[in-house]
Amino acid sequence: MKKITIAIDGFSSTGKSTLAKQLAKKLHYIYVDTGAMYRAVTLFAMKAGFVENGKIDKNPLIGSLDDINLKFVFNADLGYAEMYLNEENVEKEIRTMSVSKNVSQVSEIEEVRKKLVAMQQLMGTDKGIVMDGRDIGTVVFPDAEFKIFMTASPEKRAVRRYKELLDRGEDVKYADILENVQKRDYIDSNREFSPLRKANDAIEFDNSDLGLEDQFQRMYEHALRIINKEA
Repeated sequence: MKKITIAIDGFSSTGKSTLAKQLAKKLHYIYVDTGAMYRAVTLFAMKAGFVENGKIDKNPLIGSLDDINLKFVFNADLGYAEMYLNEENVEKEIRTMSVSKNVSQVSEIEEVRKKLVAMQQLMGTDKGIVMDGRDIGTVVFPDAEFKIFMTASPEKRAVRRYKELLDRGEDVKYADILENVQKRDYIDSNREFSPLRKANDAIEFDNSDLGLEDQFQRMYEHALRIINKEA
C-alpha cells in the first residue's frame, strides 16, 4: 500500500494530537507532534531565564538554538513517542499551563520556526507520517496528500483543556484557560511568520459536538480513499 503524508493543522485543544495518534496507529505511520517541539523550546527558554513577566528575550534564545537538541523517543508502555530536550524526558513539563502561556510567543520567532520546520521536513522525507501543528499543510508539507484543518469553539476547547489539566493535578481556573486559548488563537493567526491558516486544499473539520470515535472513523475512511487513489 502506497504511503502518504497526512498534515493536521488547527487551533489549540481541538484534538489534533488525539486524531493524529489514532490515524498513525491504525495506518502504522509515524506520528509527530510538532507542538511538543515548540513547547520544548519554550521550556528551554524558561529554564534559561529568557522569559520574564510574560515577555520573551528573543536574542539570547536565538543565539542558543544550536544548544537545543530535540528528539522523540518511543514509549512502548504508552504506545507513543515522548519529547526529549537535551536527553531529558520533558513530556510532562511541556504540557503545563506555564508553558502554554508562553509557547505562542516563542513559536512566532522566525529563527525558531525555521529550525523546527527543517527538522520536521527531514522527518517526513519517506512519507508514511502523520504530523500535527499550525503550519503543516501550508509550510512544512504543502504537497501533503491529505490535509485536515481542525476547529471548535473557544469555549469547548477551553473546557477540554481545563479538564485535562485538572486530571494532571494542576491548580487552574476555567476563566484563565479560556483567556489563554483566545490569546493563543490571536497570536497564532496573526503572527508574521507561518501564521495559522487553513490550506486551500484542506478539509475543515469542526469537532465542537463530535465524539472522538466518530471523528476518527470519518477521517480514517477519507485517508483510505486517498491512499487507494494514490496507489
